Amino acid sequence: MPYNPGSHAGPFAVGMFGDARREFAGLVAGARVREIGASTSWLLDDWDAAMARLGELAADEQAGDGRPLDGLRVLPPVRPAQILQSGANYRQHVVDLVASEGGDRAAAEAMMDARARDGEPYLFSGLPSAMCGPADDVVLPADGREHDWELEIAVVIGKPARRVSRQDALRYVAGYTICNDITTRDRLYRPDLAKIGTDWVRAKNSPTFLPTGPYLVPAAFAGDPHQLLLTLRHNGIVRQNELSRDMIFDIPRLVSYASTLVALHPGDLLLTGSPAGNGAHWGVYLSPGDVMEAEITGLGLQRNTCVPERLTTDA
Repeated sequence: MPYNPGSHAGPFAVGMFGDARREFAGLVAGARVREIGASTSWLLDDWDAAMARLGELAADEQAGDGRPLDGLRVLPPVRPAQILQSGANYRQHVVDLVASEGGDRAAAEAMMDARARDGEPYLFSGLPSAMCGPADDVVLPADGREHDWELEIAVVIGKPARRVSRQDALRYVAGYTICNDITTRDRLYRPDLAKIGTDWVRAKNSPTFLPTGPYLVPAAFAGDPHQLLLTLRHNGIVRQNELSRDMIFDIPRLVSYASTLVALHPGDLLLTGSPAGNGAHWGVYLSPGDVMEAEITGLGLQRNTCVPERLTTDA
C-alpha cells in the first residue's frame, strides 16, 4: 500500500524529503511540496522570520505549485542535537501500569493527582541516531523479544531556552511532530545492575526505534496541543486512542522544566509521553511483518513495517 503521510493543520507545514538524487527541505501545502533549501535547520535558526517568509511563499500562487508529495521519500522533519523524553506523563497510562502489577487503582489515581500538583516531570535523553522516517522499516533487534510502541507528541524547540518560565514556555516552541518511541521491554532492566535501574540506551535507542514525522506543523496552526487525539493501530487494531489532555504535566511545564536541566536549542525534540494502550498493556508485542499506523490530529500519519535484524558473521 502506498504511504500517504496524511493531512496537516493550517495552510502549510515543513518537512524533509528525498528523491533518487538528494534530500531537501520542503514547504508542504496540500499534497505538494515546494523545495526551500537543503535542510529545515535554517528555518529554526530564526523561526519567527521564517514563519513570515513561509507564509509569503505559501500564498504566492505565481511561484509554481511544487512537486507532488507522492513519490518522494519522507524523512524526519528536523535533525535535533538533543532529544529529551518524558516518562510516565499520561495519567491513565500510569494508573493502568500500577493496576496491572496488582496495585490499587484508586490509590494510583490519588498518587497521580498529587504528582501533578506537587511533583516534577521525569525526563531522560534519547539519541538522534535512533530516528528514522515516518514510513521507514523498523528493525527489531535480535537480542530482545518484547518490542513495544509508544506514540507521542514531540515538541520542536524554536528558540534557545534556558530557565524559562512556564508562562513564557510556549514562546520557545516552533511546532510539533509525531514520534513513536519504540522500547524493547525485556532489555529495560539490568539483572546484573539491579540497584541502578533502567538502561534506556539498550532498550530505546536501537537504529530505527524512533520514527519521526512526517511534518513539522507550526504551533500557530496546531491548535491547543492538549486537545489532540493520539491513535495507534497495530496490524489494523486500535491500541492507543487518547486525547493529549490526559498529560500529567502539560507542555509549558515540560518545556520550562527541561530548560532548568539543560540548555535547549532550536531543532531539539521534547517528547511529551505516551498514552495508555502500549503493547505491555495488551500483552502483545511487535513481530517481523507487523505494521504500525500512528496518527495525531493535524500532525499527519506514520506507517512503519517491522522487519527482523539481519546479523552478519565474520567469514
